[in-house]
Amino acid sequence: QKFFVINVSVMSVKIGDSLPSINLFEGTPKDAVNIKDLFGDKKGILFAVPGAFTPGCSRTHLPGYVEQYDELVKKGVEVIACVSVNDPFVMAAWGQQQNVGTKIHMLADPNAEFTKALGLDIDLPPLGGVRSKRYALLVNGGKIVALQVEPDGTGLTCSLANSVLSSL
Repeated sequence: QKFFVINVSVMSVKIGDSLPSINLFEGTPKDAVNIKDLFGDKKGILFAVPGAFTPGCSRTHLPGYVEQYDELVKKGVEVIACVSVNDPFVMAAWGQQQNVGTKIHMLADPNAEFTKALGLDIDLPPLGGVRSKRYALLVNGGKIVALQVEPDGTGLTCSLANSVLSSL
């Protein structure tokens, strides 16, 4: 018996691409954060989850980045951001519940504009329709230098903090 059907888009982002200049939201709809400006010339990690408060995202994906924060910083990471196709209030509440503090920017992509620009959107009807695939990108100087997308779009393997840490 099927629980849901996954429709996967074709990924368009690739290593060497620049981050797009798109506004996401941190905390409230009034607090726009331009993703390109946030990373600027810094070395950083941007990871995405299919949904805030979902089991894999809450038990494994986000906590791994919180727990590995100090090790990632020792490897030269200057900014870490988590993106989800959710509203900014949900992302802020999830960050509070996960004790993220100032370690990770909890960014909302409410209309999936950023997610679609990367070609990393996935249709997950039980989660409300269009969501982000689970992935992690390493950014340096505004360019994507590494890209780890979960093969099925939702799994918990190559985009986890320990995988990213071992690749730094």
